[in-house]
Amino acid sequence: MMEKEKIGNITEKVSKWDPRKDALNQFISYIDLSSVDKDLKKINNDKIEVIKGEDAPSRARQLVKQNDILVSTVRPNLNGVAIIEEDYDNATASTGYSVLRCKENCYFRYLYFWTLTPAFVEDMINKASGASYPAVSDRIIKESKIPLPPLPTQKKIAAILDAADAYRQKTKALIKKYDELSQSLFLDMFGDPVVNPKGWEKKELGLITHLKAGNFVSASEINSIKSVDLYPCYGGNGLRGFVQSYTHDGNFVLIGRQGALCGNVKTVNGKFHATEHAIVCSQKMEYNTLWLYYLLDLLNLNKHATGAAQPGLNVGTLNKLDVVYAPFGLQNQFADRIQKIEVQKAQAQESLVKAEELFNSLLGRAFKGEIN
Repeated sequence: MMEKEKIGNITEKVSKWDPRKDALNQFISYIDLSSVDKDLKKINNDKIEVIKGEDAPSRARQLVKQNDILVSTVRPNLNGVAIIEEDYDNATASTGYSVLRCKENCYFRYLYFWTLTPAFVEDMINKASGASYPAVSDRIIKESKIPLPPLPTQKKIAAILDAADAYRQKTKALIKKYDELSQSLFLDMFGDPVVNPKGWEKKELGLITHLKAGNFVSASEINSIKSVDLYPCYGGNGLRGFVQSYTHDGNFVLIGRQGALCGNVKTVNGKFHATEHAIVCSQKMEYNTLWLYYLLDLLNLNKHATGAAQPGLNVGTLNKLDVVYAPFGLQNQFADRIQKIEVQKAQAQESLVKAEELFNSLLGRAFKGEIN
C-alpha cells in the first residue's frame, strides 16, 4: 500500500493577477471553463479567447505555466481536466479551475492521471455543494490525498498509462474525424445555416419543432450503473445516469438548457428520461431527426444563453430563432449518407470500448501499487 499525501503539499502556489489593471492594452490568451474538452482531456484551441486585458472577465486571474494541470471546480462529475501545453505557457486561466503545479517530488503526468481516477472524481462529487450547480473549492481539491510512491516509480507508472492513453486517444480522434466528415457533408448539401448561401426557406424554430423541457428527477434517484430495468437520464450536459422511469420513447433531438454547456445538442433513441435541464424537440413539421441535429449543432445555440453564474437557454428565445428549412426529401438523402458514416464510426466506437477498458484497468491498478 502506497503512502498518501495531500495534493496541496506536493504542488506550488500559482500566481494571480488582474489583466484589467496589469495588462490593460495587451492581448492575453484566456482559458475559460468551456475551453477544456472534457472527453479528450485537452484544451480546445477553438475555444481559447484572445482578448485585451481591459476586456478580460473578472474570473480571468490565474497565470498558468507549461505542465500545470487544470481541474475544473465546477460539476466535478464531468471531470474537466487538462494539462497546459507549451502553446499556452503564461496564459490566463479562469478561477473556476484549481491549478496544480507540481513540486520536485511530484511528476506532473502522474498527478494528471490521478485526477482521472474514479477515486478522485467520486471524492470530489461527494464533497461538492450546490444542487443545481455543484462545485468544489480549490481548497477541497488540494486537501484531497493522492497515493505517492517515489518519483522514479511515478514516472514509470505514468509511462505505462501514457501508452494506454495514446491508444484510446487515437481512437477518439478517429471518431472525431467521422463527426467532422458528417458536418462537412451537411455544409456541402445545405450550406452554412447561418449564412444560408443556398437560399433555403426560413422558418421560426418553434414552427418546425415543439420545444419543451423534461421533468425533474432528484439526484438520489439517479444510478451511475446501468441495468436492464433502468432508463438513460439526460440533463443539460448530457447523460446523467440511469433512472426507473422514462419520459419519452422514440427518436428525438435534445438541447441542453442549463449549465456551462447549455446549447449542446444530441440525438436519443428509445426510452429515456429528460430532466428539466434538457429541451426535447418533438415534431410539428416533417423533418429528419439527423438533419435537425446537425442544423442545431452548427447554429451554436450556446451564444443565445443568458446569465453569467448559471448560463441558460430560454425556450421562448429558441422558438423565435429563424432557421433554414430544407426539402424533406433532401434531408432524408443526407440522413442516408450519414448512416453509412455511422457504420464506420460504430466500429471505431467498439475499438474505443476495448481501449477504455484497458486504460481503466491499468489506471485502477496503478494507484493501488499493483504497477511498479
